[in-house]
Amino acid sequence: MLIWRSLADVPADSGPSVVAIGVFDGVHNGHRSILERVVQAARERDALAVVVTFDPHPAKVVGRPVPATLTNLHRRAQLFAECGMDRMFVLQFTREISQWPPEEFARRLLAETLHAVHVVVGENFRFGHKQAGDVTVLAALGAELGFTVDAVPLLSGADEPVSSTWIRGRIADGDVAAAGEGLGRLYAVEGPVVRGDGRGRGLGYPTANVEVAEDMAVPGDGVYAGWLVRADRTRLPAAISVGTNPTFDGVERRVEAYALDVDIDLYGEHVLVEFAHRLRGMVRFDSVDDLVQQMDRDISDVRRLLAADHPTTK
Repeated sequence: MLIWRSLADVPADSGPSVVAIGVFDGVHNGHRSILERVVQAARERDALAVVVTFDPHPAKVVGRPVPATLTNLHRRAQLFAECGMDRMFVLQFTREISQWPPEEFARRLLAETLHAVHVVVGENFRFGHKQAGDVTVLAALGAELGFTVDAVPLLSGADEPVSSTWIRGRIADGDVAAAGEGLGRLYAVEGPVVRGDGRGRGLGYPTANVEVAEDMAVPGDGVYAGWLVRADRTRLPAAISVGTNPTFDGVERRVEAYALDVDIDLYGEHVLVEFAHRLRGMVRFDSVDDLVQQMDRDISDVRRLLAADHPTTK
């Protein structure tokens, strides 16, 4: 999948396109329903399937609170490619672009740059200065500029529509299983493995201390079963700790993963940590022996849960 990073990057002769527009943070099941329609429509029209996303988040530019990130741009590109998109257009969102009225946004981006013949968005899509444009406005502009519009209904979850906001809430609560259902895959954080305090090795459970970007959504403090995914895509079953390590009076919130039954040097390697199940909350133990006994039980629980998910996991 080719990535365009500015209006000037798009070749004038790129041909017609079917376009999806949105931040698409998380690329969750609701987003995938939009992208699937884009790919299908593009194939029917012999056009490029193009997804437009934004960097930085528009909220940052207009002075609103910026939500925690579910996927960085690199991960988002991987997920877009898996959905079958032909192009990813990263619109560098600026103060100037935030001032574009809906008419200018549709004309400059969709008609003149991307040569859109069809646009697919969520039914709650808003665009243009002060979010003045909605799906009705977009359809009217499309009739003038030469593209049709498909508004996709929000995907319903068990209690409310699946959205990035809903998934962030589940992650903050530690309900990684529900977040995974909404995403259509396990939620993951990523970053380089850095040196920690080294206590895990002394306790018999050496952990990889993963440096996660400050803006990334991290599950609530606790112990989890999941996977440590190496740069070569090897997935290792893992027990994961999120928190400050209160037994040792820690103050820095960390994500640490113990890969079961392997002892490998991961320092400096960029890894993903996938969260499958929450085992328990973070607890301060009265002694190191009590902590180790609980860690033994945690490892047994991780094996059981991951074996149930994947019967070949030992």
